[in-house]
Amino acid sequence: MTGRAVRGPIDPPVVGNVALTGRVVTMGSAADVRESATVWIANSRIQAITAPGDPVPVGFAGVKPLATKGTIYPGLIDLHNHLPYNVLPLWQVPKRYTNRDQWGSGSNPQYRPLISGPMGILGRPEYLPAVVRYVEVKALLGGSTTTQGIKLFSDIHGGQRYYRGVVRNVEQTDEPDLPEGATRIADVDADLIVAFDKLIRKPKKLLLHLSEGTDDTARNHFLALKLPVEVAQAEGRVWALSPSLVGIHCAALKTPDFAAMGTAGASMVWSPMSNLLLYGATSDVATARDHGLPIGLGPDWSPSGSKNLLGEMKAAFALSRLDRPDAFVSPFEIVSMVTTNAAHMIGWGEQVGRLQSGFLADLIVVNGATGDPFEHLLRAAETDLSLVMINGVARYGLSALVSARTNAPASESIKVGGAARRLNLAHVTADPAIGAITLAQARSVLTATMLDLPQLEHAPVTPAVARAVARAGGPAPTGGPQWRLALDELVDTGQVLRTRFRYRNRRTAPRLDEWVGASRAATPLPLRPVTLDPLTVADDDSFLDRLGAQTNLPAGFAAALAALYV
Repeated sequence: MTGRAVRGPIDPPVVGNVALTGRVVTMGSAADVRESATVWIANSRIQAITAPGDPVPVGFAGVKPLATKGTIYPGLIDLHNHLPYNVLPLWQVPKRYTNRDQWGSGSNPQYRPLISGPMGILGRPEYLPAVVRYVEVKALLGGSTTTQGIKLFSDIHGGQRYYRGVVRNVEQTDEPDLPEGATRIADVDADLIVAFDKLIRKPKKLLLHLSEGTDDTARNHFLALKLPVEVAQAEGRVWALSPSLVGIHCAALKTPDFAAMGTAGASMVWSPMSNLLLYGATSDVATARDHGLPIGLGPDWSPSGSKNLLGEMKAAFALSRLDRPDAFVSPFEIVSMVTTNAAHMIGWGEQVGRLQSGFLADLIVVNGATGDPFEHLLRAAETDLSLVMINGVARYGLSALVSARTNAPASESIKVGGAARRLNLAHVTADPAIGAITLAQARSVLTATMLDLPQLEHAPVTPAVARAVARAGGPAPTGGPQWRLALDELVDTGQVLRTRFRYRNRRTAPRLDEWVGASRAATPLPLRPVTLDPLTVADDDSFLDRLGAQTNLPAGFAAALAALYV
C-alpha cells in the first residue's frame, strides 16, 4: 500500500512492570473465573496470573499490585465499525428498508444532508486530526482495544494508508504475531467471482459486507458466491467460501446458506442494533451458531447503531431475551463474541482475547466483582469502566489506575457521566497526520465545524472554524501529500467494502461510480448544522428517548435495552 511504513508494534514494549488485582475472567472457558487473583504484566504481555498466597513471579520483586476493586476481562475486539462516521448523531430512520442499496446515496434524499455531506467536509485535511482523535476516544470509552482502522488517502499519486493510533487496528498491525486482515477488496475482485475465489483461498482474512438486509436482493449477495459450473467441477467445490471469509451482517441468509458457510469454515459479524434500526430484523444468530459459525460483534456506526461496543453487547443481550427460547444467546456467548471468538476469527487467537500467560496485555476493568461475571459486563454502565489497557499501557480509566504505575505518566482529564476519568493518548509511534491534538481540542474543532456546515459547504473555512483549528494546532503545510479521510463508498480509492458479482445476470451491487453518480444526480436537501454525537450514552441525555422513538425496533426492545443502562 502506497504511503505505508512499517513501524513496529502499536507501542514499543514498556519497561515498567504492572500488577492488577481483582476478579479475573480469563475467557479460557465459562468456568475459568478467578474470584481473587493478580495479573502480572511485563514487556507488553501477561507474565502470570496468581492466586492469593502464591509466590511473586520472577522479575516482579518490589512491584506492589494495584487493587482494581473490580472484574478484569480481556480487551473488547470490535470487528465492524465505520469509525469516522461516529461523530454523527443517531439518525431517525424514516421507514423500514429491506436492503443496503435502498437508504444510501442518491436513493435517499436525507443521506447527503445528514451523512455524506457532513463527512465530505469533515474528511478534509484541516479537520482530519479532530475526527480521528474523537472517534478513537469514543471507542476506548466503550472498552474497545481493537477495532477496524481508519483509512487515509493523499491528494498526490493516490497514496493510501491506515491510521495508526492507540487502539489496535485489524487492517494494519505491523506485528508478525497479529496477521492483518482486509476490509476492502480491489474493484476487479469485487466484480469477478473467479478472481475473488483465488483471493478467498489465501490465508489473509477478508471482513466483507455480505447480505445486509432482509429481502432476496440482499440474499443474492451470498447466492452470487456460487462458483461457475466449470470451476466448481474442476475444483470439487460449489462456493467461493473459505475460513478466510468473515461475512459482516449476513442478515438475509437462510438455513442452507449458514450450512454452506459452516461447512467452509467461514464466520460472521453480527451488528444487531444497526440491522434492527434499518431493517426491523437481524441475522438468525441461533441458526448460524448451530451450524458452527464463529460469531463476532460490531456496532457498525453511530448514525444507525450503538455508540460503542459495550452498547452493542447490550443490544445483543436485550434482543436475545426477547427472542424465542431456542434462540437465546447467553451472556457468556456474547462476551465470547468480542473476545475469544473475535480473536480466532482474525487469526489472533493465541495473542489476545483471553487473559493468559504469554498473551498481550489488552484488558479492561469493570467496577464490582459480584454476581454472574458475564452478565456483570453486559449490565455495566459506561461509568463502571475503570480501566482500559492496551499492550500493557493504561489508556483510559480512573486516575488511580491511569498513572505512572500503569505506564501512563501523561494524561488528559475528562468526565464521563459526571465521573472523573483520565485519558493517556501519549503515543511515540502515533500517526504523523494526527500529532498531539487533545480530546478537548478535537471536540472544539468538531463542534464549531459541524455547526458551520451550511457555510462550509460553499467556503473553505469560516472564521469560527479557523479559530478552533488554530487553537488545536492545525496541520502545517509540509509540501508533501495532504492526507484526508478515505470515506467508505464516498471517495473512489479503488477499493470496495462488498462484492457485486452477477446473480441471474444482474450485478448484486452498484459500482462506486454509479453510486456516486446517483447521489450527484439527485436533488439533495441542503446541509444544516449537525450536533456532535456525545462520546457515551452516559453523556447523552436524549439517546435512549430517541432510540425509543425509532419505528423499526421490535416491540419491547427499546425498553429492554434502556433497562441495561440503569
